[in-house]
Amino acid sequence: MERLDAPDSLFVPVWQSRVLVSEGAEPRAVLLPFERVRRVAKQNEECIFLGQSAERCYFAVNIETPDGSPPEDFANSGRFRDLRAVGPLLSQDDGALLAYAKTIVYWHGRNRFCGVCGSPNKIAEGGHQRACSNPDCGAVHFPRTDPAIIMLVSSAGKCLLGRQAIWPERMYSVLAGFVEPGESAEAAVMREAFEEAGVRVKNINYHSSQPWPFPCSLMLGFTAEAEEELVCPADGELENLRWFSREDFRQAVEGGEIRLPSRISIAYQLIRGWFESGGSLSFDDLAVPVRTV
Repeated sequence: MERLDAPDSLFVPVWQSRVLVSEGAEPRAVLLPFERVRRVAKQNEECIFLGQSAERCYFAVNIETPDGSPPEDFANSGRFRDLRAVGPLLSQDDGALLAYAKTIVYWHGRNRFCGVCGSPNKIAEGGHQRACSNPDCGAVHFPRTDPAIIMLVSSAGKCLLGRQAIWPERMYSVLAGFVEPGESAEAAVMREAFEEAGVRVKNINYHSSQPWPFPCSLMLGFTAEAEEELVCPADGELENLRWFSREDFRQAVEGGEIRLPSRISIAYQLIRGWFESGGSLSFDDLAVPVRTV
């Protein structure tokens, strides 16, 4: 960690799982030298190494304040924002760096004690391990990622979208859920589709994946076909489910009847892929009402 105090090293400050970004219509990640974060950062050994470019090293640092209020030290540099809200406005590089920092800081905050014997863990390997301080235990803990599946279910040119009551008003999205122990991703798709919507699916195909740092998941995206269009929510997680033809979907989006997931989400890409597979319209042709972030 000799690079910690190097003048060209840069730090990503994280406060209460929020990241520091510049103000304005095109925010950017605010990266600071160690002198700017030293006073309000936790102990130096808690700085987490993120990686190195040809020019400099990058670290994440968790910022704490006595009363839990936003740290005033950075007021002139930017504002701490929820990454989910500001993510669509960031460049790909800035978004990836901030997501990386946010996720690994979260993991450290929830692994301060050994899950085997309960002794304090110490940071190791630049922050990519936590080692139990009890010599009789010696367990080593690594950052983890929780696999989750997300799928667009279709039938005869229609797609199935639903909404949870806790989501923003009129927000609809595709089905999703976590992979359970001993379960394949494809089996999770079948189970979640039946549990959430009462729909049995077939022809399950992998689409793409996306790190999802809210807090530490890897989203595995799939498409699937419903055996029939009847829906019968079983687990009570969704307050509404609807089948949309492409024309239904276009009218609902343009009329403000439904809102779409964030542009940075794999859910958005799944819906976009289904809509454009019809061949007549591009997603860019939709007159989507402007949303503020």
